Amino acid sequence: MRRIKVALGERSYPIVIGSGILEGIAGLCAEAGFPVRSPLLIVSDSAVAPLYLSDLETRLEAGGYTVVSHIIPSGEASKSLTVYEEVMTTAISAGLDRNSAVLALGGGVVGDLAGFVAATYMRGIGFMQIPTTILAHDSSVGGKVAVNHPLAKNMIGAFYQPKMVVYDLNTLLSLPPRQVRSGLAEVIKHGLILDRDFAYWCRDHAAELLALDPEALGYALERGCAIKADVVGEDEREHGLRAILNLGHTIGHAVEAVGGYGTFLHGEAISIGMAGSALLAAKLGRPRSLYEETVSLLGALELPTRLPAEYSEEEIIEAMMHDKKFKEGRITFIVPDEIGAVSIVNGVEESAVREVIRQLKEEGSPW
Repeated sequence: MRRIKVALGERSYPIVIGSGILEGIAGLCAEAGFPVRSPLLIVSDSAVAPLYLSDLETRLEAGGYTVVSHIIPSGEASKSLTVYEEVMTTAISAGLDRNSAVLALGGGVVGDLAGFVAATYMRGIGFMQIPTTILAHDSSVGGKVAVNHPLAKNMIGAFYQPKMVVYDLNTLLSLPPRQVRSGLAEVIKHGLILDRDFAYWCRDHAAELLALDPEALGYALERGCAIKADVVGEDEREHGLRAILNLGHTIGHAVEAVGGYGTFLHGEAISIGMAGSALLAAKLGRPRSLYEETVSLLGALELPTRLPAEYSEEEIIEAMMHDKKFKEGRITFIVPDEIGAVSIVNGVEESAVREVIRQLKEEGSPW
């Protein structure tokens, strides 16, 4: 079992990674400070619940907990105010109190939604992340919780830290290959921003990662979580350093929005966005070879680095205007300086972004 600490003073919490650790979920809930006298709410989705929910409920009840569950439809569309209200109704009807907790069993969508419920129910109750996707190794750490608005992703949310992140590697074995690749985009992102050696380790061990080799995957998730934990520990509420975790997200979120949050998976869109950031870096004076190396690293994990030709430049720019980083016709970008180091660049001109979008339709790999 691997343990990583997110150091945030009184809000510090552990990330626990291992195979089969959900067998001890009742003990982990006790360690997190959830009393057996107060009901627990498990939020899961229609893809994950049939695989793991019943066993989780049984183990918690055997440990003395009262459990109520709410299953949401699988997919990004469930990160909505409508579904949020439905989960809130379940929480209220079940009599959750101030000592209750919400357990998020699923991927990033479940974690973001359940976390927002926990942050706002009775002005905040306990919260545990139980990620079941590789992608969620990023979203489950750091306390960003949110729902989407039809005009913009994650516009309605809060910073709200979990009491614990419980990462059972066995839950990843049911992931389809496309979900695996999507998740690995956020894994290699951590190498691209802060750890050159780890970025190249991901390339060199791509076959093992894509095959879900437990030793390789355990190390990759531990290293990715550790990098994020260090950044969050320095800048919990994204006043400065934490923004570097958004490498690829400015373009990536716009790509997701234009596709209706369904054409590209999150990691796929972020991969395209990271290629776009490297193109922008070249325009800002970094060597062109940095873009080529970025595309090569992403390609090793079978990730896309090119926009479909039918994606409208105007629609992408319009989506970016709703981004929290857009201000007065200019936007903030995280731009690579080299593999393993990035800069926060404020005030990037719209014309430069348009040129990057056009190039993304012409260069790179579609898959």
